[in-house]
Amino acid sequence: MPRNEVSAPLTFQPILFERIWGGRRLESEFHKKLPPQKRIGESWEIVDRCEVQSVVVGGPFGGRTLHELWAQQRDEIFADVPDTPRFPLLIKILDAQEKLSLQVHPPDNVATRLRGEPKTEFWYVVAADPHAELFLGFREAITRDSFEQKLHEGTVIDHVHSISIQAGDSVFLPAGRVHAIGAGNLLIEIQQNSDTTYRVFDWNRTDPATGTKRALHVEQAVQCINFEDVKPQLIQSEDDLLISDPAFEVRKWNLDKPREAAPLWQFTIVCCLTGNVGCGNASFAPGEVFLVPAHLEDRQLKPLVPGTSLLNVTIPKLQQP
Repeated sequence: MPRNEVSAPLTFQPILFERIWGGRRLESEFHKKLPPQKRIGESWEIVDRCEVQSVVVGGPFGGRTLHELWAQQRDEIFADVPDTPRFPLLIKILDAQEKLSLQVHPPDNVATRLRGEPKTEFWYVVAADPHAELFLGFREAITRDSFEQKLHEGTVIDHVHSISIQAGDSVFLPAGRVHAIGAGNLLIEIQQNSDTTYRVFDWNRTDPATGTKRALHVEQAVQCINFEDVKPQLIQSEDDLLISDPAFEVRKWNLDKPREAAPLWQFTIVCCLTGNVGCGNASFAPGEVFLVPAHLEDRQLKPLVPGTSLLNVTIPKLQQP
């Protein structure tokens, strides 16, 4: 397809997942249409995996999958990007009505050994109930043997570091960091394209659908956890850059005037947080996510109401052809 047919930002149909810890906040906060009486915990906004595919809504690419674009229109849509078999990012919105399991994702070297996928991620807190918290790393350094003993005793959570949070906070989760999302959080998650998670503790709860406890993966998890990861903190940023990692770069823009989404040769993903964002001939409300193609000429992001803010996500260190 010729480049001049890339005439608008791309939007994708969200993919919803029921979770035992989920709720209905994606509907009340972001007006997403949820199936009735379901506890929806995740909305996968942009994903390119064998088992789950984002599909473009409308426009000349309507009905095509993200993987088809990645394989067939990479230059037009993504330009100078790492040559990977699949689009390397996964964007989600998470509604944690209850706590998620205490878990860890594997670093590269361990993922290969365990036949999993490495996963580093980032959370942005969109909304948080009073006293909401995140669990990140440890209160003090702990040995692997001691950690396993605390799991056996049922006291492991007493050694995990917790942080009180509020809307607007953000946190980086490198692979190997033990973590859990506390109850009452609505988050945007930006991560490597991976679905490898090892649970170590699930609050002793039972899945109401099956009447059984969910599987744990302690043997794999202890090979991944950084046991010297003590008291990690929320991101403290003096400018709009929240995180720059080899996997992704995230900026928060408080948009008080039009601003170019990215240079003409670089794609970007935009997550509207507050207000309304205009791009091309489209407008986007809070909770909507769209992709600005690398060769889209009209790439200005325009605040349509006061108080508009967004996350701008891309892969760093791209070089202009």
